[in-house]
Amino acid sequence: MDSEGRREEEIIKALSAHLGEGRVIEASVSRERRVFITISPEDLQGALRFLSEEQGFRHLSTITGVDAEDGIEVIYHLNDGKIALSLRVTVPKANPILPTIVDIIPGAVLYEREVHDLFGVVFEGHPNLSPLILPDGWPEGVWPLRKEWDIKRIRRKLKGGKDG
Repeated sequence: MDSEGRREEEIIKALSAHLGEGRVIEASVSRERRVFITISPEDLQGALRFLSEEQGFRHLSTITGVDAEDGIEVIYHLNDGKIALSLRVTVPKANPILPTIVDIIPGAVLYEREVHDLFGVVFEGHPNLSPLILPDGWPEGVWPLRKEWDIKRIRRKLKGGKDG
């Protein structure tokens, strides 16, 4: 394994040590310069602060959401210039709340608004979760990238009908 491969494993070990025993739920190096780490929502700010300040992951490429079976998966795509790291957390669909990371990585401000618009994730402490990409008058509680919202159901809701 080359020195870069060791660096990827070192990042996982360092984050695991920082968060504490058993706090990293899953971690893998899928290929050279590509790391995936899954943590709990309560560890999000601590993990991102550590990765940014101590490990050099200061660039946030984007934040994505995925409607998974067990909730909404929110993925923070970070880069230190050499390694791409995806940090995953899952929140329940019934109560999708995460702390904002805008105070740690200011560039997250628009990405969090987008995930809020499309998946309904509330980022507590965010300075402005007003709609970013959805049009004015978009019905409250309709998150277009959640699996339960197909185009027919969205159209009925937009016309003021029942969404059932």
